[in-house]
Amino acid sequence: MNTNTRREGLAALTLGAVGVVYGDIGTSPLYTMKEVFNPANGVPLDAPSLIGAVSVIFWALMMVVTLKYVILILRADNKGEGGIMALTALAAGSVPAKWRTSLLLIGVFGAALFYGDSVITPAISVLSAVEGLEVVTPAFKPYVLPISLAVLVGLFAVQRHGTALVGKFFGPVIVLWFVALGIAGVVQIVQTPQILAALNPVHAFEFLQVRGWHLFVVMGSIVLALTGAEALYADMGHFGKRPIQIAWTGLVLPALALNYLGQGALLMREPAALENPFYRLFPHAWLIPVVVLATLATVIASQAVISGAYSMTHQAIQLGFLPRMQVRYTSAREAGQIYLPGLNWVLLAAVVLAVVGFGSSSALASAYGLAVTVTMLITTVLTFYVVRYGFGYPLWVALAATGVFLVVDVVLVVSCSLKFWQGGWFPLVLGLAIFTTMATWKRGRELLLQSIRSDDPELLPFVTALTRDDGLPRSARTAVYAVANPGTVPQALMHNIKHNQVLHERNVILTVNFRDEPWVPFDERVQVTPLARGFWQVQVNYGFKNTPDIPAALALCKPLGLDINLFETSYFLSRETVVPTRGAGMAHWREAMFATMSRNAGSVAEFFRLPNNCVIELGTRVQI
Repeated sequence: MNTNTRREGLAALTLGAVGVVYGDIGTSPLYTMKEVFNPANGVPLDAPSLIGAVSVIFWALMMVVTLKYVILILRADNKGEGGIMALTALAAGSVPAKWRTSLLLIGVFGAALFYGDSVITPAISVLSAVEGLEVVTPAFKPYVLPISLAVLVGLFAVQRHGTALVGKFFGPVIVLWFVALGIAGVVQIVQTPQILAALNPVHAFEFLQVRGWHLFVVMGSIVLALTGAEALYADMGHFGKRPIQIAWTGLVLPALALNYLGQGALLMREPAALENPFYRLFPHAWLIPVVVLATLATVIASQAVISGAYSMTHQAIQLGFLPRMQVRYTSAREAGQIYLPGLNWVLLAAVVLAVVGFGSSSALASAYGLAVTVTMLITTVLTFYVVRYGFGYPLWVALAATGVFLVVDVVLVVSCSLKFWQGGWFPLVLGLAIFTTMATWKRGRELLLQSIRSDDPELLPFVTALTRDDGLPRSARTAVYAVANPGTVPQALMHNIKHNQVLHERNVILTVNFRDEPWVPFDERVQVTPLARGFWQVQVNYGFKNTPDIPAALALCKPLGLDINLFETSYFLSRETVVPTRGAGMAHWREAMFATMSRNAGSVAEFFRLPNNCVIELGTRVQI
């Protein structure tokens, strides 16, 4: 690849990173300054406070986003993949075994909180953009909520078509958005250059020092400028570190800094602009186009979060934390472009409830920070273990690399906790409910496998004895028996022998293993072990970002000595009906919950891409 081609590829990836990665943090100027100087916070709207508040925002962006995420955490990649699930797998895989379960639970809780972000981000972003119509004329005020709901319903309705068609427009629109942010800020700074004093970190320190313990109240609003920082890491697998870093330092950070400085300059001259300082940056004649551009930007920001929820759910399913769901692949070329219908409509229902229940972006701002800051805190904790045990640095280096960020994250969490009863409870309760669901499914599957192991005979002695019995007729086909536990006889095999009194010429005992890594290469995809005459054990390995495809995996067995004619293959699946019982295991309500999820789990055949006309399901009842 020549230099020009590499540059073109880097430019395309950087443009894509601007569109997808930075949509969320890029729409924060719509509401951040208005919330910082909300009268309820008790911050006076004077020049020293404006300079101090803008200074805190600027240096928070430098410390949390630039130093923590762009420089440090982007180094903690799991074979090129990012996001809290990938970081959890990386941390849990590098620490001593005694800490592994605890780190796994902490990471899963952080992932569960991401769903709260997936609900709040579309609601607050779209609402804050459409509220610009009120600045055009107060007559539009009654229409803000209906228009916002219509935009959100339309956004979720088009998800089934995939993001490939719209995706190529994301980058240019968001680039235009950041250019508009920067220009609007410069125009105001030129008129009131005193605001440039905010670049001096001393003003940030003085602003916080004057607040005393009240600084926690103010930081609960300033954190709104940082929401979306997790997307930097979550989308690393799509674009790579370099494009994300170039986009941040070359466009996003300067545009955000100029806009916040511009809003501060405007408020120094016109305190009445606090009603909506973002839209007051623009001349009245420009308001309608800016509202349209802001709405497009917020839709793109929401799209990125929604797509992230799909990807994280898919990873959680493959890591065993959620039941199977229907997954549709919306691109023939990009396996990562997926659509989960069930999740999509649940998210829409939650977003609509949030918009109607809170009613305005200011009310939603109180709900926004807590889940996001807890997730950021968990990311810092996991990063410490990766630096200490994954990278192998000494303890003092790991503490030095993450300690300051840990203190900042704790301050932000405490600050947002003060707004718990004003709405902070909403994403937290949502996250706790999802965490309970994920933990229940994981534990329920463990109990189910334990029950199967205790009831089913061992595999090798059973098949050895079976091959000595020449009384069973043989069908000249291949039977594939999918089993969760490779050491015991599949229920479907025993039912087939019992009811059909037949054995196939080739019997494959298939186990699918999802590793705690994003991708498993093809040369490690399958392992074949001969057991007895006509019996083989096959283990198929996937990463949590691989797309499961069992027929394709079985085709890889030929070089390993097992030639399977896929057109003469039947797939036997065991369908367990879970029966909750009181006693050992989980609480009875959790067992009942697991049984319900198990009954409603998506089709195994569809999840593993098995041909429907070759699948036989045999049921069995299992007590847990």
